[in-house]
Amino acid sequence: MPDTGPHIVVLSSLFPSGRQPGAGLFIRERMFRLGRRLPLTVVSPVPWFPLQGLLRRWRPGFRPGAPHFERQDDHDVWFPRFFSLPGMLKRFDGLSMALGAWSQMRALKAAGRLDIIDAHFGYPDGYAAGLLGRWLGVPVTITLRGTEERHARDAVLRPLLARALKRATLVFAVSDSLRQVALKLGLAPERSRVIGNGVDLDRFQPVDRAAARSTLGLPDDAAVLVSVGGLCERKGFHRVMDCLPALVEGLRQSTPLHYLVVGGPSPEGDWTDRLQKQARELGIEAQVHFTGPLLPTELRRVLSAADVFVLATRNEGWANVFLEAMACGLPVVTTDVGGNREVVATSAVGMIVPFDDAPALAKGLLDALNRTWDRAAIRVYAEAHAWDRRVDELDAEFRAITQRAHSGTAWRAGMAPER
Repeated sequence: MPDTGPHIVVLSSLFPSGRQPGAGLFIRERMFRLGRRLPLTVVSPVPWFPLQGLLRRWRPGFRPGAPHFERQDDHDVWFPRFFSLPGMLKRFDGLSMALGAWSQMRALKAAGRLDIIDAHFGYPDGYAAGLLGRWLGVPVTITLRGTEERHARDAVLRPLLARALKRATLVFAVSDSLRQVALKLGLAPERSRVIGNGVDLDRFQPVDRAAARSTLGLPDDAAVLVSVGGLCERKGFHRVMDCLPALVEGLRQSTPLHYLVVGGPSPEGDWTDRLQKQARELGIEAQVHFTGPLLPTELRRVLSAADVFVLATRNEGWANVFLEAMACGLPVVTTDVGGNREVVATSAVGMIVPFDDAPALAKGLLDALNRTWDRAAIRVYAEAHAWDRRVDELDAEFRAITQRAHSGTAWRAGMAPER
């Protein structure tokens, strides 16, 4: 672990643990890469209330919690609890999260291990970070990741999100669409940066397609679609499945169609049973394959076996999985929401279709399956988004914040007094 440079404490309620290994992997991937250059610790507050164990009798997997502490890739990760009623009084979650994290954050500050608080998601995480930054006298950064657009439309949460942005020294957005949300909430342009996510080109690279299909039991002549993500409503697996009967009719006669569904339960919910029931009701059960969540080494084999990656998502900030698919040579078909158009930025790597427009999605998928793609060029596009470039930018920004803090300018610029 590096011992020079500012000590960063990542504050996020969504972070992997032994009990939830798939939660917030995109945050860990980004920040642990930065942690190879700068000292880094994670504080991941876990929502809790006294009776939530009883709820798990009816909702298995609900708030599984986390151990108090874990050591992950040479980084300390703490999981303090904070009081939060499910679905109620969300306006207090930011304050409650700050109070829950206070003891651990104060201890890190006393130990000389806290120079900057780096929060992920504007609310409640960014709001909590802003309070902690004031209490501890340290700069705060917030990374906007996709929930902010929804919160900005909420009459209760909108002013809290705006206050969180105002308190921050610097706001990172993983896409320009999210930066525009922040600017509309009053964030000064000079206190915002767009730094998207990257892709691990060593983990994600094409493998032999025939061998990959053989491993999965897929025919060589099949048309194969794949989606990856948590099995929840937002990701839109059900929207893709609704299109499959029309695709079967539109493909060349005798061309079998298969759909690979990669993922499992997520903090947003678990639609596994609902999706399996939908496949049965549509009569496509034999064509839809539920793989469960996969490790990157397994995922690249599944991606390499497919013809087209599709995600009919309701909203995304910056979907890493698009670049992972492209790194394996796959074109992407996705919906025109959030930052999707910024990732799928050219027709040479994929297609953008309107959200919740089944005919448009079906046509886009059929066109993509029938088109000859330059898969080597798609891989080259992904290579331009390697992680090293992103981490260079983050490293420079955090070091600059520390330099300005030592001169006093960061505090005046980013920590304006409340009005």
